[in-house]
Amino acid sequence: MNILVLCPHYAPDIAPTGEVMSTIGRGLVELGHRLHVVTALPWYRHHRIEDGWGGRAVRSEDVSWGRITRVHPFPADKTNIPARALAFGGFTALAGAVALASRKGPRPDVVFVMSPPITLGPAGWLTAKRWRVPFVFNVQDVFPDVAVELGAISNPRVIAVAARLERFIYDHADGVTVLSDELASNVRGKLGAGQPPTKVHVIPNFVDVDAIADGPRENAYRAEHGLQGRTVVMYAGNVGLSQSLELFVDAARSLVDTRPEVVFVINGDGSARAALEQRAAGLENVRFVGYQPRERLPEVLAAADLHVVPLKRGLAHSSVPSKLYSILAAARPLLASVDEGTEVARTVEAAGAGLAVPPDDRDAFLAGLLQLLDDPAALVERGRSGRRFVQSWASPAAVATAYSQLFEDIVAR
Repeated sequence: MNILVLCPHYAPDIAPTGEVMSTIGRGLVELGHRLHVVTALPWYRHHRIEDGWGGRAVRSEDVSWGRITRVHPFPADKTNIPARALAFGGFTALAGAVALASRKGPRPDVVFVMSPPITLGPAGWLTAKRWRVPFVFNVQDVFPDVAVELGAISNPRVIAVAARLERFIYDHADGVTVLSDELASNVRGKLGAGQPPTKVHVIPNFVDVDAIADGPRENAYRAEHGLQGRTVVMYAGNVGLSQSLELFVDAARSLVDTRPEVVFVINGDGSARAALEQRAAGLENVRFVGYQPRERLPEVLAAADLHVVPLKRGLAHSSVPSKLYSILAAARPLLASVDEGTEVARTVEAAGAGLAVPPDDRDAFLAGLLQLLDDPAALVERGRSGRRFVQSWASPAAVATAYSQLFEDIVAR
């Protein structure tokens, strides 16, 4: 089968969704499919196009498994919402034009689109109409729900337009894939009259327990950043608007004198990092480390004694951070600050891998942190319990097979 993929990131870009789509793509190729991937030039690490990739708005490359076309992403500051919207529009227009006009290679059998950005949805639908093939829409984060919860969008007219666009995509897609039953309920509740709920499919993101294993805590990452012998509490990921990392810094301030052995590490970059660095100014127990190469992820995860997943109130209902599964695979415990009863909270509880506390609650966050840190032996066992839990989950190959079967079923219909 020939699959045309539209997505915002793809290897070698280091964005989490790029890693997800790249791994799914490799699995589809191993199953015998050919791909034409239309994506952005690598830009996620520094929110600018990576060195060596500039100079052209569109770059195409024939590869053994098909073709990859990269277009200009029009990078913009995430805190500047109008600029961000224009950037999404520019990238979508360019990616959509490439997908519509491409004549090199075989005709696609299905169009597969990853969101966010949601603007890729109409581009994928138009492309599928042009080729007269099915259109499958993959939802990583539900939009505009996430943006509304963050306060990034507050204008009622803008919210209404975004909601109509969302429903249009769901109604015109031949299949919609989501990561959890909770997100499936969200999407099914927005389908128009007469739309079959069965078009919404749950295919969770994979857990690669072979690539991410239970490595030694005292490793090169710790040595590099002066963390040897310390109790490391870590946040690893995008430092953006979705995370309540103020809780993290405030907890460090509360423990700076009473728990000198504990050090708090924020490993990542993003639009909120500068403000966090100001908030943490003068705190000797807080370290900021930039994004690491993708191949160092197992080492970074292993360096922590405890990881945190802090999502702002409401976001856990419409988003499932992929870092959750990586932490479990690394056999490390976690403290999740998320809405009660959501996928993240349920997973932490079912895995016996840590604690879930209410979001945006400094007292609850600190209490949960101390409860976990005060029993080091139990902390290690919680991490091992999390790894045992995910070892039975879907592998990358199994997830790729699920997508392959879905595409084949929809094409057959």
